[in-house]
Amino acid sequence: MANKNDNNSRPMMGPGARRHQFGGAPKMAKGELKKIIKRLIDEIFAKHKISIFIVLLLILINTGANIYGTLFLKDLINNYITPLINTSNPDLSGLGLAVLKLALIYTCGVLATLVQSIMMRFISNGALLNIRKKMFDHMEKLPIGYFDTHTHGEVMSRYTNDVDTLRQMVSQSLPMVVGSIITLVGVLTTMFILSIHLTLVVLVMYFLIMFVIRKLTRKASKYFIKQQQSIGSLNGYIEEMIEGQKVVKVFCHEKESIEGFDQKNEELCDDAKKANANGNMIMPIMNNLGHLNYAVIAIVGSILTINGIGGLNLGTIASFLQFTRTLSQPITQVSQQINSIISALAGAKRIFALLDEPIEKDNGFVTLVNINYENGLPLESETVTNHWAWKVPTENGKYDYVELKGDVRFFDVDFGYTKDKKVLNDVSLFAKPGQKIAFVGHTGAGKTTITNLVNRFYDIDSGKITFDGIDIKDIKKPDLRRSLGMVLQDTSLFTGTIKENIKFGKLDATDDEVIAAAKLANAHSFIMKLPNGYDTELSNNGSNLSQGQRQLLSIARAAIANTPVLVLDEATSSIDTRTEKIIQEGMDKLMENRTVFVIAHRLSTVRNAKAIMVIDNGEIIERGSHEDLMAQKGKYYSLNTGAFELE
Repeated sequence: MANKNDNNSRPMMGPGARRHQFGGAPKMAKGELKKIIKRLIDEIFAKHKISIFIVLLLILINTGANIYGTLFLKDLINNYITPLINTSNPDLSGLGLAVLKLALIYTCGVLATLVQSIMMRFISNGALLNIRKKMFDHMEKLPIGYFDTHTHGEVMSRYTNDVDTLRQMVSQSLPMVVGSIITLVGVLTTMFILSIHLTLVVLVMYFLIMFVIRKLTRKASKYFIKQQQSIGSLNGYIEEMIEGQKVVKVFCHEKESIEGFDQKNEELCDDAKKANANGNMIMPIMNNLGHLNYAVIAIVGSILTINGIGGLNLGTIASFLQFTRTLSQPITQVSQQINSIISALAGAKRIFALLDEPIEKDNGFVTLVNINYENGLPLESETVTNHWAWKVPTENGKYDYVELKGDVRFFDVDFGYTKDKKVLNDVSLFAKPGQKIAFVGHTGAGKTTITNLVNRFYDIDSGKITFDGIDIKDIKKPDLRRSLGMVLQDTSLFTGTIKENIKFGKLDATDDEVIAAAKLANAHSFIMKLPNGYDTELSNNGSNLSQGQRQLLSIARAAIANTPVLVLDEATSSIDTRTEKIIQEGMDKLMENRTVFVIAHRLSTVRNAKAIMVIDNGEIIERGSHEDLMAQKGKYYSLNTGAFELE
C-alpha cells in the first residue's frame, strides 16, 4: 500500500538495508536449535502421531529384516554351505529352503520400506500444506509496515525455497536418519554378540569417522545458513527488477541492473560453493574410511580365527564383515542428509520468523452494522439496507447507534514511521460529510501518510483522529476500512475476470451493479470492446490492459463499494490528460455526497475542492479554497504560477 509520495519519510529497502537484512547470516545457537527442532515437532509431527507410529514400526520391520538376513548368513555358511564342500553327492534341498527363507525375509523389508515411503509422502505433504496455510493466514494479519520493510521476493522465498527444504527433510532425510540410527543400534548390538574383539576395533575406527564428521558439519552449517539468506536476497532483487523493467529500460539502467544481479548471484554462488564443498567432503571421506575399516576387520578377523581367539569361524567372519559394511551405510546416509537437514533448519528458522512477526493490533470495540429507521429511531438489521451506523457499546450493556456520515477530523496528530523521525507534526483538520479535501505538496511532505492514518494502516503517536465523533482507535479495523474506498496510484488487479476484479469492492454485487459501477467510472465502453467483455481474463496485474484502463477498473472497484469516505491517492496521475477529462465526470459522480480525500500532483484536479491543504515537512502551512489560497500568494500561489504539476 505504500505510495511513492512519501519515499523520503518511509522505511525503505535500499541497498544498505538489504545488505543488513540478508548479508550477515545469523549463527544458530544450541538453545535456538533446540527450540526450532521442538517447534518443528509440534508443527509437523504432533498432528500425525498415529501415522508416525506406523512409520516407525515399518522402519523397525525393515531394519529387523536386514539385520536378521545378515545374521542368517552365518548359519547359511556354517550349516548349509560348508558341510556340502566335502560331500560327493550334496543334497541342495536344505540350501534351497534356506535361500528361500532369506528371500522372504528381505521381501518383508522391501514391502515395509515401500509402505513407509508412501506414508511419509502423505505426512510431509499434509504437514507442509498446514504450514503454508498458517504462513498465509498469518501474513494476511501482518501490518502494512512489515511489507514496507521486506521485499516481496524475500517473503516469497519463504513460501518456496524454505518450505521446499522442509519438504525434503520431512519426506526423505528424517526417515533415512531415523532408520539409520535404529540400524546402527541393532547392528552394533548384533556385532557385540558375534565378536567383542572385532567390535571394539570397529568402534575405534568409527570414533575417528565421527570426529571428522563433526568438524565438517560445524563448518558446513554456517555456510548453509548463509546460502538460504543469499537465496532470499537474490529473489528479492529479481522481483524488484521484474516489477521495475520499464523504469530500468527507460533510464538505460540495464548494465547496472545486471551488475547488481551478478553481485548477488556471485554471493549466492560463493556461499553455495562453500556450503557444498564442505558438505560434499563428508561422503568421499566416509566411503574411504569405511573401505579402510572393512580391510582392517578382514585382516584382524583372519588373524583371530587362525589363532583360535574369540571362537570365530568362517561364517561368523563373513557375517561380521557384512555387518561392518552395513554399519557404514547408516553413518554414510546420515552424513549425506546432514546438508539437507541443516538447510531445512535454516529455512525453518526463517519460516518461524515470519510466523512470529507481531500481527496487526486491533483493540476496537465499535462495529459497523446495517440499520433501518422505525419511527425515526435506528434499528439494527441483518439484511443489507444501504443504511449504516456505528454500533457503540454503552456502560449499561446496551448500544448506541451513530449514523455513518463520513465526518473525519484530526486533532493535533503527530506521527513517524520510525521513532527518531517525525513525518507529521501537530496536524489538525476536518472533513465534513460530502466535502472534498485536497492535499498538495512536494514528494515526502506527508500527504499519503495522512490517508494511511485514516484507515489505520499505521497508528498515530499522539493526538486523536475521529470518525463521526468516534475515536478511530475504538473502531474495529475491518469495520473502519469497510467504510473507506481507495483508489491508489499503483493499480493492483488480481488474476481473474474483469467482473471479479470489480467485485473485489463488493463480493456479493450483482452483474447489474458491476456494470453500473463500470459506467460510473467510464470503463464500460472499453470493457465491451474486449473479446470477452466483463469475462475477459486478467493476469499479471492486468498487463493486457493499458495503464489508464487498469486505473479505470480501480475506480470502478471503489465505486461499487459505495463507501461514504473515498481516498483518491494520485488516482489520475498515471492517466493521460485526455483520459483524465473523460473520467472526470464519472469521478465527480463518484464523489457526490461523499467525504473525499484527494492527493494530486496535477493542481487542475483539486481546484474544485472545498478545502485545499498545502503540506510541507509534515505540517499544514496553508489551507483554504483555491481562490483563497491564490489570494494569499503563498506556497500554493507559487505552485500554480510556477508549475502546474508538483515534483
